[in-house]
Amino acid sequence: MRVFTVHLRRHGLDPDKDVRVVKEGFSWPAFLFTFLWALWHRMWWTALGLFVIVTVAGIAVEALLPHPVAGTAAMLALYVAIGFVGNDLLRRHLAALGFAETGPVCGEDRDHALYRFLDADPVLARDLAAART
Repeated sequence: MRVFTVHLRRHGLDPDKDVRVVKEGFSWPAFLFTFLWALWHRMWWTALGLFVIVTVAGIAVEALLPHPVAGTAAMLALYVAIGFVGNDLLRRHLAALGFAETGPVCGEDRDHALYRFLDADPVLARDLAAART
């Protein structure tokens, strides 16, 4: 089972917009797509920062590391680091948008984790169901 964190924004309680589930650990999309991943999540400043970091690192690696294997290893290390902090950047963005982290939950996937979370909090599940109708 994987560990997820559930983030709620209580003002509207629209289940499609006000409940987010974020996986703990490594983010493959952040590793593979870096600033495009940030753009997908509408993290504009993060995307700009990642673009600048990757571009400057690429230029520095090209200038300072003449061996192509060393340059590739350095860039790969940068992308791995971005993959490890990707979900934390997403959590920070959600907090800036007014989402409150309500706690961790285990599940096989995001939907199962959300189901388990709502099963443990029937009042919230009822409120979400009422908001949907």
